[in-house]
Amino acid sequence: MTYCVGALLDQGLVLASDTRTNAGVDNVASFCKMSIFSVPGKRNIVLLSAGNLSITQTAVALISEWRNGKGSKHNIDKAPSMFRVAAIVGEALREVYRQDADFLKKHNTEFNATFILGGQIKGEKPRLFQVYGAGNFIEAQAETPFVQIGEIKYGKPVFDRLLTMSMPMEEAGKLILISFDSTMRSNISVGLPIDLLILRKDHFKTPKPRRIGEKDAYFSDLRARWGASLRKTFEGLPPLSLEE
Repeated sequence: MTYCVGALLDQGLVLASDTRTNAGVDNVASFCKMSIFSVPGKRNIVLLSAGNLSITQTAVALISEWRNGKGSKHNIDKAPSMFRVAAIVGEALREVYRQDADFLKKHNTEFNATFILGGQIKGEKPRLFQVYGAGNFIEAQAETPFVQIGEIKYGKPVFDRLLTMSMPMEEAGKLILISFDSTMRSNISVGLPIDLLILRKDHFKTPKPRRIGEKDAYFSDLRARWGASLRKTFEGLPPLSLEE
């Protein structure tokens, strides 16, 4: 299992992914699930992946091959819009399906892969998409300015209650980390380190993610304060009357 999330803000995008992958409790490993495709001064594109690791890695490798191929119509560096980039990511998933789906079925393995795609091309606003295994996709809007993939249910309530597009990026980053804390407390298949990336609107330098591990002082303090605040708020609520 994994957990990835992206937030669409007036100031840009905040994206994060965990790094845990497992095939049972005795086979746990860490893999980066964040891929960055940057053309300095022109575009920054980020992919977060969930699902079967071999499928998502093959799709990312295929996107990279197309990117390096001369004249390829699937080159994300030449796509005129983030919408077209989303279509290229979808086509990469379809191509992997065409190659591998029958073989996976023979081994009783489902074709399970999902991406979060976020980024900005110069001349466009930042955009955020969720791309499904079938290659189709949806785009985040002001009414729901976030997308999640993987183990989404534990971290979703804080976004439903608090996230707005007008939220400052630093506050959104804090909210995302709280969402990860909630998820990790309820599901051991999601775990540290976390890769957190800030994409500021109209900034086209190659972005560098922040890796948050067990010894990250800010995240440790945030987890402790959040837990203490929840307990204090709960204890301050009026008691339930059990009298009929």
